[in-house]
Amino acid sequence: MKYHPIDRQLFIKNRAKFTTQMKPNSVAIFNSNDIYPVSADSTLPFAQHRDIFYLSGVDQEESILLLFPDAPYENQREMLFLKETSEHIAIWEGEKLTKDRAFEVSGIKTVHWLQDFEKVLFELMTYSDTIYINTNEHYRATVETETREARFVKWWKEKYPAHAVAKSNPILQRIRSVKETEELDLIQNACDITEKGFRRLLPFVKPNVMEYEIEAELIHEFIRNRSKGFAYTPIIASGNNANVLHYIENNQQCKAGDLILLDVAAEYANYSSDLTRTIPVSGRYSDRQKAVYNAVLRVKNEATNMLTPGTIWKQYHVEVGKLMTSELLGLGLLDKADVQNENPDWPAYKKYFMHGTSHHMGLDTHDYGKLTEPMQANMVFTVEPGIYIPAEGFGIRLEDNVVIQKTGEPFNLMRNIPIEIEEIESLMNS
Repeated sequence: MKYHPIDRQLFIKNRAKFTTQMKPNSVAIFNSNDIYPVSADSTLPFAQHRDIFYLSGVDQEESILLLFPDAPYENQREMLFLKETSEHIAIWEGEKLTKDRAFEVSGIKTVHWLQDFEKVLFELMTYSDTIYINTNEHYRATVETETREARFVKWWKEKYPAHAVAKSNPILQRIRSVKETEELDLIQNACDITEKGFRRLLPFVKPNVMEYEIEAELIHEFIRNRSKGFAYTPIIASGNNANVLHYIENNQQCKAGDLILLDVAAEYANYSSDLTRTIPVSGRYSDRQKAVYNAVLRVKNEATNMLTPGTIWKQYHVEVGKLMTSELLGLGLLDKADVQNENPDWPAYKKYFMHGTSHHMGLDTHDYGKLTEPMQANMVFTVEPGIYIPAEGFGIRLEDNVVIQKTGEPFNLMRNIPIEIEEIESLMNS
């Protein structure tokens, strides 16, 4: 891995948070992701399942974590199962985790080779009453591919039909959403790498540069700072492309006078950052662009201050909608009649700002978190309002990542990334 080793105490704490919420006499099992095929012998780069990484630190394919806190013997309460390495694998694929190295990474003393999993599981099933299966219940999830986890669940239900079934996901949604200090440091590192990429861009961008050239500058800076690359597919949207919310082609020429909406950020150690900035191709914003930009910035700043413990996500978005409505009236994009006659289910401001303002962030860019439950200290949220005006050929979105504090305003993990018009123009013209 490119990232520095993570103190195993983080994973020890994470497992303790999970196991204290398990039912008596129950087993929880977590599988790594597959390596997904492309064609012939080609595969996509491996990306670890975030749940097994969160609970163990194991960042390797064909791995299984088993937790059984009420097991009769201590060496059965935490177990890792890993693909057995060999000299052949070492030559062709590189070093894999040994049993000793797996303990150093995870803090788990009992490590078996994967071929022993079914034999060991059979014994544990005779002691236990319930198994926790790890299904994907994220509110944005659309899963069409049968995952390694899904195949395991199908096999287990057929093999052990008499056991009760419980779900890991509700526990993980809650504990993963509240970050440990070590996790906040990792996310801060991802944000700092993102900052380096963004600062690299500002003097580079000029009229006629291609969107993909900007993407290349970013990936260069991210990888040279120990990131695997982008935390999500980058959006580099010049001109009217910015009005396509998930524009990812990044293949157009950036024209003089246009804006570029950059929704681009680095990962670090599997933790995400999530940045959006909107910059002028020619190094200067027009008066109209400035007016819209500052309206979005005001909404972002006021919305950020609402992110405090006890805030309810749905109500927060209602309040942000009121802020945006006021700004759109001031810009002449809405009039009073638009607001008076609006559909409550799709308010007038949605014509120009149609997405949400904030989502949880962490190991996943759209991270785990129960949206129906009050916000808590040490949750990380994005703040990303935008105004999109196809008729005027541009869209503006601004986004930072913030940590909710016990008291006071959130801590901005992107506080050092330029956002004010004057600073961006100065850096672009230096």
